Amino acid sequence: MGRVSQAQALENRRRVVDAAARLFRERNVQAVSVADLMAEVGLTHGGFYKQFASKEALLTEATVQAFADLAALLADFDARHPGDHRAAQGDLIDYYLSTEHRDDVGAGCPTTGLASNIAGEDLEASARPAYAEGVEMFARWLATDSDEDLATLSTLVGALTLARATAGSDLSERILAAALKALPTQS
Repeated sequence: MGRVSQAQALENRRRVVDAAARLFRERNVQAVSVADLMAEVGLTHGGFYKQFASKEALLTEATVQAFADLAALLADFDARHPGDHRAAQGDLIDYYLSTEHRDDVGAGCPTTGLASNIAGEDLEASARPAYAEGVEMFARWLATDSDEDLATLSTLVGALTLARATAGSDLSERILAAALKALPTQS
């Protein structure tokens, strides 16, 4: 098979990073083999190392991409409420603590979905700074003044984590409802 163009190579790389961002949230990094990942996007296992130095390097890129997707989602919430960031925050909280978001792990919040992956990495791992930047960005978006809102972020992430771990039980629904009641929303 012939060589791919530079544009096709970039597109292939983007597809692999997007798939990794989703699969790492769905299944955990250790549960996703390079062969599984490449098969997901219709590429060969051998092509992985032409694009990425290692699976850890891919985790870093996937983390950056997942938080870029979150930033776009947050911008969409703001766009739905021009000039009313508090209303956008309220809608985001309603969505975040919904069964729809709970059940959509692969496209869900990377703060929750990638936490165990990042926590399992070495302290010097390259994905940690990317994850920390993303968490700080999300906390700043949740702020009601100039300071980041780590308490709201922690409540959201903790509730979603527990709700996912207890999905299929009444407890899951009660966790989401309790967190929603505890947080300020606009709806």
